[in-house]
Amino acid sequence: MKQFVDEDFLLKTDAAVRLYHEYAENMPIFDYHCHLSPSEIAGNRREPDITEAWLAHDHYKWRMIRTNGMDERDGDSFQKFLNWSDTVAHSIGNPLYHWTHLELKRYFGINEPLSLTTAQEIYDECNRKLRTDPDLDVFGIFRKFNIKAVGTTDDPVDTLEFHKEVKGKTPTRVIPSFRPDKAINIGSPLFNSYIDKLSEVSGVSIRKAGDVVDALSRRLDFFVANGCLSSDHALDYPPFAPASEAEVDSILKKVRNGETPTPEEADKYRTFILLALGREYARRELVMQIHMQASRNNNSRMFAELGADSGFDAVSDFSIAENLSRLLDAMNSSDSLPRTIMYSVNPCDYYVMGSLAGSFQSKIPGKIQMGSAWWFCDHIDGMSDQLRILGNLGMLSRFVGMLTDSRSILSYPRHEYFRRILCNILGSWMENGEVPYDFDLMGKMVSDISFRNAEAYFRLN
Repeated sequence: MKQFVDEDFLLKTDAAVRLYHEYAENMPIFDYHCHLSPSEIAGNRREPDITEAWLAHDHYKWRMIRTNGMDERDGDSFQKFLNWSDTVAHSIGNPLYHWTHLELKRYFGINEPLSLTTAQEIYDECNRKLRTDPDLDVFGIFRKFNIKAVGTTDDPVDTLEFHKEVKGKTPTRVIPSFRPDKAINIGSPLFNSYIDKLSEVSGVSIRKAGDVVDALSRRLDFFVANGCLSSDHALDYPPFAPASEAEVDSILKKVRNGETPTPEEADKYRTFILLALGREYARRELVMQIHMQASRNNNSRMFAELGADSGFDAVSDFSIAENLSRLLDAMNSSDSLPRTIMYSVNPCDYYVMGSLAGSFQSKIPGKIQMGSAWWFCDHIDGMSDQLRILGNLGMLSRFVGMLTDSRSILSYPRHEYFRRILCNILGSWMENGEVPYDFDLMGKMVSDISFRNAEAYFRLN
């Protein structure tokens, strides 16, 4: 009988064990897409207690607490921790069960399962370590987990002051990523106030669609000067509604005058801006990341009470194949398709993305990527499915690997989780005679997917 979360956790063959411990375990981490706070990184934040560290910003956990019949806001720090402890004990089968225990083990040296019975002891020990352990401030965690670089998520109007401030404080590179969603979402009630801010920060008087592109281009230059290597776009679905610049200008003018665009008009504007940004990214050799198919803020009553990113999102089911193909093709036809990573929270899209990626490869190894299993898919089955489908349809050996997509500094064991799943799959292929029993060959593949592919793809060096 195996022990719970032992050293060979999730590794079911001798080959998998060797692949993980010799080729994956000690590789650096490049967490190229996360939501860590640049100000907290620059300030070398130390979490005040385990409740704050785990529950202050993590809507994954809030959803599970609610599913357990509780309110994540109820009680003092210890009561919240008790509620989470009871929730964890009822969450077997959910990745949060594994992540929680990996975090207890890797950060705090705790091997006991979390439950109401062990909650007090674990709460006290975690808080003692958080107060005293030099490896549990941000920079210490970066050292402990060998974090080569992190890519934060930043708005074009950001000053990037904390990215500047952190330089020289830690060997870990803290890299801004360009997230222009607010300039693209023309249907948002906040669009006009955002465009005013973008105009002010960029120094561009925005009257036409081309002015929006000019303003974003100037901010992109500023981001690149401060180390930016990639952009990121959150799209409900990929729009594709080509229109003349004059027509897009009239749509922007309408919205700037306080009118609401039709869905068709919004897609024409969004298509225009996305195509223009694709050209800008390609010219600067930046990576474009596209996240799709999240159905956000489904609970309108709770959205009014708590706002966005509070755990009321779900998987959407737009048909993305035609628009995504045409969007990529339009960029490719003008020789302005940047290196692109496509993510979908709906696993039904894996065959669409995996096959489309192969239609637009050129010159750069793995130029168009099907991104890692994201959000509702980053569990054992979701990661395994994504890896196998990518292997079936594309070139798994060129995959850029895992990211945390997290707001928590305690999330780095998710990279370990991914690497164990990867090694288990490849090890089983080796044991079954489906690939050569060659550790030089397969070990290199593991190390590449764990770190080196992302390092090269994002041009980290």
